[in-house]
Amino acid sequence: MNLSIVRFPGSNCDDDTRYALARLGANVRMVWHLEERLGETDAVVIPGGFSYGDYLRSGAVAALSPIMSAVGAFAERGGPVLGICNGFQILTEAGLLPGALTRNPALHFVCKRVYLRVERADTLFTRKYEDSQVLSVPVAHNEGRYYADMDTLARLESERRVVFRYCTPEGEID
Repeated sequence: MNLSIVRFPGSNCDDDTRYALARLGANVRMVWHLEERLGETDAVVIPGGFSYGDYLRSGAVAALSPIMSAVGAFAERGGPVLGICNGFQILTEAGLLPGALTRNPALHFVCKRVYLRVERADTLFTRKYEDSQVLSVPVAHNEGRYYADMDTLARLESERRVVFRYCTPEGEID
């Protein structure tokens, strides 16, 4: 499988992402944000970090990078795109994902473990999991609070685009 990892100024887990994907057997190509083409790829990953320092809104400047047009066209053709941390913020700022990421309620950086329940184990990125499996994962963010209006959330649910959901350690949604 050919995977493209988009690298922005300030990305900080792009090499970790490359290492992990290569260990899984993927042929990984690093794509600099100023490039205009993805080349031959089966999926795109936009890793985390602090693109451009994120002095304005996280991901706002990165969303304007030349490569994002190619990422958008790839996604529009049905190509899988994964945004990790700041990468998810870049995707929302670029309009590839609806909604927005806002500041945490207490306006403080959050670093802790949370529980997620797998809602869809049938995607390229989740097929090694089982439906309803509970994962304990670390989060570390200042603007990781996803917001979308009720109509958008209903559309995401109806299109089966919700892949993980916060839950209790027992897997219950609260």
